[in-house]
Amino acid sequence: MSEWEHEPGRDTGTLPEPAPRHPAPEGGPGPAPESARRAARPAPGGSAAPAPEHPVPLESAPVVLVTGASSGIGAAVARRMTATGDRRLLLNGRDRERLAGVAAASGGTALPGDLATAEGCRALARQALEAAGRVDVLVANAGVGYEGPFETMPPSALDEVIAVNLISPLRLVRALLPAMVRRGSGHVVLVASVAGAVAVGGESVYSAAKGGLCVFADSLRHEVRSSGVSVSVVLPGVVDTPFFERRGAPYRRRVPRPVPAERVAEAVCRAVERRQREVFVPRWLRIPARLRGGAPALYHRMASRLA
Repeated sequence: MSEWEHEPGRDTGTLPEPAPRHPAPEGGPGPAPESARRAARPAPGGSAAPAPEHPVPLESAPVVLVTGASSGIGAAVARRMTATGDRRLLLNGRDRERLAGVAAASGGTALPGDLATAEGCRALARQALEAAGRVDVLVANAGVGYEGPFETMPPSALDEVIAVNLISPLRLVRALLPAMVRRGSGHVVLVASVAGAVAVGGESVYSAAKGGLCVFADSLRHEVRSSGVSVSVVLPGVVDTPFFERRGAPYRRRVPRPVPAERVAEAVCRAVERRQREVFVPRWLRIPARLRGGAPALYHRMASRLA
């Protein structure tokens, strides 16, 4: 039996869930109350508002697991969710020191680990359930990039881009989704990229991985539509984070311009609160994505000028 096969009544990859000390709220994470949403709006200058007192017992607050949380979008998501004060955060990342800092600032629990391997994904799912008993919201945000011609891309880089950007979210969803379905509530947020909706030269493998994530989100949404579990995909354009520095190549294109990580974090939280299916950041990036399918000749002319 393979690691993902399962027997009837058995959820492979998911730990038995201890009985909660307090019953969870009906409907799972759901939309935050209006007062919490007001508190979640950034204060002047872009900083999050101070976290209010928890409106519900901590044990009953929705549990949110965020991957890639040591910096960039993931760290911004942690800060944004902390502003509402009614969620328990489990934060994953490879940089232990930075992750510890984000966890300390947000009140979350640091679960460091590398998601490039099957064992790393299994370990994170196991640690998350041991730490909180359940996961109500999975924000699969971890990602790595690579820029350069496909024919010269090192095999190790190809494997890493596919493993982290595509395979690890699938593994985590496979480990955590069965319990969400049993409870009749939950939310999966997949942070993809506009590169998964439109072709990006020099980033063919990254685009393929993110495109696969978008199609997976659509397929999974159909499968769980009657279960009470929601699936969202967030497609950022260029984000002002250390992503490009770490991939070893700066961002050179004129369009789109980089947006702050906080803007993407706001979109992630809005997708959870409103159960949105698809969110582009910024919103105008929806236009080239639609043109690609509806007017391919026009799309390719535009893309060739911007590449």
